[in-house]
Amino acid sequence: MTGPAPAPPSDVVLRLSRERNVWLCTVRRDGSPRLTPVWFVYATGTWWIGCDSRSVKVGNILADPRVSLALEGGDAPVVAEGVAQVHSAFPDAIVTTFASKYGGWDVSRGDGRVLLEIPVRRWLLAGTAQ
Repeated sequence: MTGPAPAPPSDVVLRLSRERNVWLCTVRRDGSPRLTPVWFVYATGTWWIGCDSRSVKVGNILADPRVSLALEGGDAPVVAEGVAQVHSAFPDAIVTTFASKYGGWDVSRGDGRVLLEIPVRRWLLAGTAQ
């Protein structure tokens, strides 16, 4: 598939605004998957995740930027695939959205923080690829 994925249904968008955690799957150098629960915000077809630049997930992404993300509830699966980009700049709108969602938490605060930007290439919703 080329280009961005279509927007998910409104019930999925609501879950993305409310749920606190998503499982981020990166690819290790040996090709095996690595899952990590992370805080996130979702805005206009893109997942945003703040993390330490020295984290294993960032090293994995720099070596192979393909990722998958899955919300925690298995009864109504929401899985996305994309290609992550690592940024050292934090757009004000994303910082504000994180603070609103996570009780004032500043995603950009701390030495060595980076922001992962993951535009959705494909959704897997309730077992159906979109």
